[in-house]
Formats: sequence, C-alpha cells, structure tokens
Amino acid sequence: MKIAVLKETADGEKRVAATPETAKKFAALGATVAVESGAGEAAGFADGGYADAGASVGDRAAALAGADIVLGVQGPDASTLTGATPGAWLVASLNPVAERARIDGYAAAGIEALAMEWMPRITRAQSMDILSSQSNLSGYKAVLDAAAEYGRAFPMMMTAAGTVSAAKCFVMGVGVAGLQAIATARRLGAQVSATDVRSATKEQIQSLGAKPIFVEKVAGIEGEGAGGYAGEMSPEYQAAQAELVSGHIAKQDIVITTALIPGRAAPRLVTDAQVATMRPGSVIVDLAVEQGGNVEGSRPGEVVVRHGVKLVGHRNVPSRLAADSSALFSRNLYNFLSAFWDKEAGRPVLDAEIGDAIRLTQGGAVVHARLTA
Repeated sequence: MKIAVLKETADGEKRVAATPETAKKFAALGATVAVESGAGEAAGFADGGYADAGASVGDRAAALAGADIVLGVQGPDASTLTGATPGAWLVASLNPVAERARIDGYAAAGIEALAMEWMPRITRAQSMDILSSQSNLSGYKAVLDAAAEYGRAFPMMMTAAGTVSAAKCFVMGVGVAGLQAIATARRLGAQVSATDVRSATKEQIQSLGAKPIFVEKVAGIEGEGAGGYAGEMSPEYQAAQAELVSGHIAKQDIVITTALIPGRAAPRLVTDAQVATMRPGSVIVDLAVEQGGNVEGSRPGEVVVRHGVKLVGHRNVPSRLAADSSALFSRNLYNFLSAFWDKEAGRPVLDAEIGDAIRLTQGGAVVHARLTA
C-alpha cells in the first residue's frame, strides 16, 4: 500500500496533508509513504524530516507512481494525478458542491474521491473531523487579526496617567471557531459577549466567562440543524435577532462572525447600516467571507474600510497558521485511515456509515446522494 503526499497547488495554500509525525505512523502500519519534494516546506516541515521518518522524497511523478492513496489538503485537478493506481483513493477537503466539475474529473479518471469535510459528526469520527480542527485555529487567529487591526489595547489597563478601558468583543456564531474566539478574546482581556441561534450554546458561552446575547420567547431559537450544525432561523427570529443585534453591535469595538450553514451561502448577520452604527476604528472579522460572507461589504482576501470600520476578510485562515493546522489536519487523516486499517488486506476498508457519507466517486461515476439528486 503506497500513500502519496502531494505539494499543494492552490493559491496561498501553505498546509500539507502529512507531517513527518504521521508519515512515520503510516509506515508503522505497513504502508510505503512517498512525499513530493517541498510538500511541507511552507508549513515548516523540511524534506529531511520526512526522509528521517522513513518516507521517500522525490518529484510529483515519483510520488504518484503506483500510489494507492493520495493525501491532500485541497483537492488537486484530476489531470495532475497521472500515475496513481486505477481506483486510487484521494483523501482531502474537496469542496464538492462548488467544485462539481473537478469531482466529475475524478470520476472520469477512475479516482475514488473521499471528501473529509463531509465526515459525519458522530462520536467515533470526532478525531477525523477536519472542520473542527481547522475551525478551532480559525477562531483563535480571528481574534489575533482583530487585535492587529484594532488601534487600541484589548485589556483594561490602570496607569498613573489614567485608565484604558477594555475592548468590547462580540462573537456571532458559537460553533468550534466561535468558542475558541471567545476564549482567546477573554485571555487577551476583552469584555466578551456572544450569540447563536442554538439555545444550547448559552451555557457554553457562560462557561467561558462571556455574556450570552439571545432573543427570548421567539420561535426559531433552537436553530439546531442536522449533524450538530446550525440550521436556518425562522423569519420571526431573524427579525427579532436583527433588532437585538443592532442595539448591541453599536456598542462593540470588535465583532467576529463565524456562521456557516453546510451546502449554502453564509447567512447575512451584519448589514451595512449596522456597520455604520459602530464607532470609527472598530473592527469586524468575517470568517465566512469565502462562502459569501456574514458581513455586508466584506471582501475575500481584503481589509475593507466602511464607515470608518475595518472589515477583515482573510482567505484560508487556517493556512495562516500552517504548522499547527497541518499537524492537526494530518492527524485527522491518519486517525481516519488507521481506524479502518485491515491488517490482513494491508489497506483501509471503510464501513457503510462513514464510507457512504464521504465517498463522492467510485467505479468511474459520481455516487454520492447529495451530488446525484
């Protein structure tokens, strides 16, 4: 069983799908690991580290030649996978809906594509969940990005020259990224509040020392979607939420938005009119900017100033912490493959629950129900 680790080709992608640590673990399972030269360089993992871990290091063609499993962070074009074994697995984050043409390419090339972002959120798959591991770092980095753009200090400071008031930080969306954003902002000394459409998050917010901001007694507060994700709010709740947020956001110095609904455009949480109520010098970090944005006026890859407020819309936030995000991502992939490793077969064998959830293509066809409906 040969596992190939490729250098990422997407613009600005610094992560790598396997580190020397996981390469060594794959070798311990009995696999042969081949790494494309320079694959881990941008994340701080030198070729020598992979060689010391027992992997072979060479050009892309050498890495792919006879590969049974190809590991990636973002899905490469099918045309760049020439040389892999017919029926080889591609294990990566594949963005299946937006990149449908690429998925069709995998099918035509005979690649069995496995989308790690569609891993079901069940207990036994928690260690395989790339969305959670990467979102955790995104929430942390969002606060650091806000601090870098904000022209004032986060904590309250008492000096002989007077007192500096603590920054007020409002986190919208309390999933993995939101919870980490709350914790990080608190550690930096900000006064933190947060909101979500799921009422169950109130206790989570309070447990981190932040103030929950919720609409009460309006249908739609539960907001719990399938698989532990947030669902869509009722129109009544959306109206009540907008009114509550408008009053609260005008008093904030920092706003961090994290709301995403799988398979759909990001919900609009902050309008241009609400941005205009914030004082000049305030900062909004939109972690959903690449999926359409939670904030009106935010732009992918840019820091935009609207009404004196900075709207921060960095792309691929986990890649901006490439060493740690690669370490976590690669462990997710190892945990996934090792959990299904069949010693007798010398390869992983998926069960129906997880296989049906993440398998996009097989036998030359697109087979996932969400793509064939």
